[in-house]
Amino acid sequence: MQFNVNDSQQVLDFIQKAAKIGTWQVLLEPYEIQWSDITREIHDVGKSYNIELEKALDFYKEGYSRDKITYYFNRCIEQGEPYDVELELVSAKGREKWVRAIGFPVLENEKCVKVQGLFQDITEKNKTQKKVALREQQFRKTFDSASIGMAIVSLEGKFIRVNQSLRNMLGYTTDEFKTFNFKDITHKEDTTLGDKKFAKLLSNEISNFQIEKRYLHKNGSVIWASLNVSLVSNEDDTPLHLVAQINDITKRKESQKKVNTLLEITKDQNSRLLNFAHIVSHNLRSHSGNLEMLLDLMKHEEPEATDNSYFPLVDTAVNNLSETVENLNQVAILNTKLHEDLTPTNLYEAINKTKESLKAHILENDGSIINNVPKHLIIDTVPAYLDSILLNFISNSIKYKKPDVAPKINISTSFTDDNQYLILKIEDNGMGIDLNRHRKKLFGMYKTFHKHKDSRGLGLFITKNQVEAIGGKIEVESEVGIGTTFLLHLKHEIN
Repeated sequence: MQFNVNDSQQVLDFIQKAAKIGTWQVLLEPYEIQWSDITREIHDVGKSYNIELEKALDFYKEGYSRDKITYYFNRCIEQGEPYDVELELVSAKGREKWVRAIGFPVLENEKCVKVQGLFQDITEKNKTQKKVALREQQFRKTFDSASIGMAIVSLEGKFIRVNQSLRNMLGYTTDEFKTFNFKDITHKEDTTLGDKKFAKLLSNEISNFQIEKRYLHKNGSVIWASLNVSLVSNEDDTPLHLVAQINDITKRKESQKKVNTLLEITKDQNSRLLNFAHIVSHNLRSHSGNLEMLLDLMKHEEPEATDNSYFPLVDTAVNNLSETVENLNQVAILNTKLHEDLTPTNLYEAINKTKESLKAHILENDGSIINNVPKHLIIDTVPAYLDSILLNFISNSIKYKKPDVAPKINISTSFTDDNQYLILKIEDNGMGIDLNRHRKKLFGMYKTFHKHKDSRGLGLFITKNQVEAIGGKIEVESEVGIGTTFLLHLKHEIN
């Protein structure tokens, strides 16, 4: 827009439009009302609108606003007092607005001859102020009624405001809090916790941080708390103060301490039991071996001593004792290797190795093993465990085949939906297991489900422990007379 700077009215009009501030004046003698274009625009009236004093006052909302503007306008004329008020107005189009009306008298010979002033639409400003006020009110309500401790803290660490929950948590009054720096009520071992994060907060590298620290209650007790700190800045990103949320986690910490203590006790007890098992296993093995040796000597050196009804019973009892000791020894050895490091192992080659080990047994039973595992699939395992696992499952499939039916074992793989585990599927066409009767005790020690002369009830127990020791698990599907499928969840290398 171009205008002549020497034309004061043109300059005034420009300022009014730019600032959206209108002007007005009321001449008292002779009576006349004048509104600028911006003032008419705020009232939603055109240039032809005939302005009268009563009509002008009627634009103000009936009640408080109209009464106030009438009072201040009359006071301005009669006593020469200017006014500056914010009131509600209803425009000619029925739109409700907030306006700022400024009026001041023009006096001649101490008599008011004219009232003039400014007029501004402040509706948006009021809306913004109301929103801010509402947010502040909501924050105050949330702050004061929060079930966790909350505090507003200065950038220097002084408490500005605290809520009731924090006062209850630490036992101090509001006045006592205001004399503290937050480090004054922090456990001496935790006073530097969060210093680095606080520096990042002030430099706007992070918007908030959370730590666990200890506070000191007024009675001297220690309070564990989860502290969440946020920075409040103005529109120029200048830090103003901090808002701290402090949640009492003392009970959780005490419970955690008890759990850790119990875990340590359990770990120690397990270690003692394991050592005991080794000692017992070793000593029993030694004694049972001596008994077997003595019985063998009697058979060869003193055969006449064995010619009675008791010797076969003793011989059987010693053999059973040796077998039991051997079983216990295997379990003890298994428990000592639970924490061995896992090694990348080719699963396809491991299965073929097991096939070779069982080749004679497979040929004897006219069996077949189909290895559908990808040739380059790598799993993380303890190789000795994997050999034992495969040997147990495949030999069991042959051992518990259906009479007069050649055993057929199909081995394949798939992956869980989250790709965290490889599923090794070992499927046979054997006798099957009645899972309705035996599912809960399927992997128990000394549990058998078929009348087979070589059944000891130890294989599945050891195999399950071996699978779990390498971070896996076993699922089973079976139907009597149809066959059994074992699903082994194993860790694998993710390419």
